[in-house]
Amino acid sequence: MQRAKPSLLSFAFLVIGTLLHTANAAVVTPPAPSVAAEGFLLTDFETGHVIASKNADMQLAPASLTKIMTIYVIGKELQAGNISLDDEVTISENAWAKKFPDSSKMFIEVGTQVSVRDLLRGIVVQSGNDACVAMAEHVAGSESAFASMMNAHSASLGMTSSHWVNAHGLHDPDHYTTPRDMAILSRALIAETPEMYKIYSEKEFTYNGIKQYNRNSLLWDKSLNVDGIKTGHTSDAGYSLITSAEQGGMRLISVVMGTDSERARKVENKKLLKYGFRFYETLTPYQAGHSFVAHRIYMGDRETVDLGINQSTPITIPRGQAANLEANFELDDKLEAPLAKGQVVGKLYLQLDGEDVASYPLVTLQEVKEGSFFNRMKDYIMLQLGFDDE
Repeated sequence: MQRAKPSLLSFAFLVIGTLLHTANAAVVTPPAPSVAAEGFLLTDFETGHVIASKNADMQLAPASLTKIMTIYVIGKELQAGNISLDDEVTISENAWAKKFPDSSKMFIEVGTQVSVRDLLRGIVVQSGNDACVAMAEHVAGSESAFASMMNAHSASLGMTSSHWVNAHGLHDPDHYTTPRDMAILSRALIAETPEMYKIYSEKEFTYNGIKQYNRNSLLWDKSLNVDGIKTGHTSDAGYSLITSAEQGGMRLISVVMGTDSERARKVENKKLLKYGFRFYETLTPYQAGHSFVAHRIYMGDRETVDLGINQSTPITIPRGQAANLEANFELDDKLEAPLAKGQVVGKLYLQLDGEDVASYPLVTLQEVKEGSFFNRMKDYIMLQLGFDDE
């Protein structure tokens, strides 16, 4: 079916675009920077639009990036009321710090009781493997049962290429994920468990008299407003880092997996974030409930019906290209009454350089009842004769 442009351009961005088209037509967006990592992905938080990626679907060892999933599961259990921040967790031998001599730990001791509130910071800030086991046992009874919960949540989020066997990320050949799946998870963590995400901006935590600092060094970088997320490292996985930052109302998530040093994972993340903020923007060109076009309707108690969308339309596009956005629509059929308010009658398309960047159901913004007998007969005859006064 042929697409049509609106007869009344009610889109403010289209009106502005017409005026500014000449000035903005020559906007150039450079390619994404090269990133020294096994795989990476840069995405916009609000829209999920992937700005840049390499080996996004390569299965890689996540190391301590695993703890993002651990915290996500705990956050969901807190929301469900199954556990409380004030719960006191008795530390088993499995969770004893001495079980993790050569890896990051919170330094919890067997037989002691530690609050969930403290264990969360032990996981997020100190990257404690011991704290992960303690919480896994508290939530699910055993670490293997907790891993089953991790896999169930992965499936519900659409993380189709991940599999978890433990709560901390120490190497196991059956424990893997991908940059794309980690971006999905990070987005869910921020959106669905905001109270958990707040902890990721904390720079230090002291437990058992031992102060440890957050390993995400970009939290201290004043050139970026980074407020998360998590580092990871094992000899098998290399050095990984997922970051999120907000600038000018736009939030980005950068996933970098498998670099060769602590410095590299920091540098590559910063490079990606700066590129995304500099050359892309997320905007909402059309609001839910606003009329896109007043379109002819037949057999009704009115001549036209306003068409629009029932959801706002945030999109991520190259910065400076808003003036070049175009919009058009496609009807499923001629509009005939009766029509309910909010009834889907076609699709609205947003395009840039002739390519669709978004599409949304086009709906009626008013109810249209059947018209009088005379009006219905008139419209019926017009339609039978093939007249079209759109």
